Amino acid sequence: MKPFQKLFFFFILSFICIPIKGNSQTNNNTKPNIIYILADDLGYGDVGFNGQKKIKTPTLDRLAKEGILFNRHYAGSTVCGPSRASLITGMHTGHSSVRGNPRWTKNGTPVDFNDEEITIAEEMKRAGYRTGIVGKWALSETLGNTKPNQQGFDYFYGFNKHRPAHHYYPEKIWENDKLVHIKGNHTKQKKGTHVQELFTQKALRFIDRENKKPFFLYLAYTVPHYELTIPEKFKKPYREKNWPLRAMKDGHYHHDKNGHVTYAAMVSKMDNDIQRILDKLKEYHLDENTLIIFTSDNGHEYDNVKNEFFNSNGVFKGHKRDLYEGGIRVPFVAWWPNKIKKGTQSDHISAFWDVKATFCDIAGIKPIGNTDGISFLPSLLGKKNKQKKHDYLYWEFNERRGPIQALTQGDWKLIYFKHQNKYELYNLKLDPSEEKNSIAQNSKKAYKLKELMKNARIENPNFPLVKKIK
Repeated sequence: MKPFQKLFFFFILSFICIPIKGNSQTNNNTKPNIIYILADDLGYGDVGFNGQKKIKTPTLDRLAKEGILFNRHYAGSTVCGPSRASLITGMHTGHSSVRGNPRWTKNGTPVDFNDEEITIAEEMKRAGYRTGIVGKWALSETLGNTKPNQQGFDYFYGFNKHRPAHHYYPEKIWENDKLVHIKGNHTKQKKGTHVQELFTQKALRFIDRENKKPFFLYLAYTVPHYELTIPEKFKKPYREKNWPLRAMKDGHYHHDKNGHVTYAAMVSKMDNDIQRILDKLKEYHLDENTLIIFTSDNGHEYDNVKNEFFNSNGVFKGHKRDLYEGGIRVPFVAWWPNKIKKGTQSDHISAFWDVKATFCDIAGIKPIGNTDGISFLPSLLGKKNKQKKHDYLYWEFNERRGPIQALTQGDWKLIYFKHQNKYELYNLKLDPSEEKNSIAQNSKKAYKLKELMKNARIENPNFPLVKKIK
């Protein structure tokens, strides 16, 4: 048990029989199930409800029609590791113990998040939930104390580390604390059972087991992250479209040759699997007491921003590894029958570090320990006048072109390329594509945001903001 939790142990015991109340006004008998579905490297514009025309996502589009869209929801970072750490711990990258992917630490040695941090799963267990993660954890590079079963998850099936998650036909995978062999799988030959299917099967079985009690399922799919591969049967609807060939080269990633067809098929397969999750909820009559949230861990990597085919960004600039909107603004849909008004949208500005606070609010508890998050439950429920707002959102990133910092406040966004000592300022309402650097015309606003940026972070010896050569 973590030191924090020991301090609260007897306090919690003394109130164990008293229903805990929060903004959600729930109790142990009425708490909703929560399924948080995270795609990997899916662009803001890769789904139909955000304007995608070529890739079909009928299930997600239906959830959007029956739920709510958040138009300004942001990932924790522009790459996987720090984004997921932000989600799990409720801290932004100016305060987080993980601010980059594994090899981008100061000395190149992977760093996992601080074991003393209270995770979203630990919070949900404290509220009486059964907890599970299926898919990409990628927050236990050292295979130490940050493995899911030691961080509040009752069940885990998936990848502890980043690199194994790059492949869709893994020969080994973790189930709880055991590394198990997958019969018939061959990674390089891409034979056996595609991991997208394995993840969906395990998620369905989790619901089969846990449907008698409130549960929290973190379903962290790995599609459509490189490598691009999917069984041929899922490509048929797109092969028939005679799209131009984007040939993919084999290397670390064992891509299928036809990039466009494969990418679209992977996204549509995920969409179909989400329908299977919905069908399972309906089977147990849980569909009206379950909140489903779908989003992505950062911007896309596949679509060529200089010659777009899918228009994966929509109107936004940049993609994965950028702190422009295309790298951090992500699709977000929430579905919760009889709670969320159908077909609604919200412009509330939120981010991954708000998710833990929100789920605590739904579960009727207050978060333990430090957090940068603010519950967005009022916005989910359409109670705009009760929604607390951030003074600003902050990111930092130090790969390739880094170090880069970004900060948003309302409609304004400041980006700082530290190595070049270059600032860019955009009004996202007037210029959502970040085409015109308006810093010269708005010097007072720029000065204010620069001062906020200076104080938005604390130093981290593993992730100093100095130029890195890789």
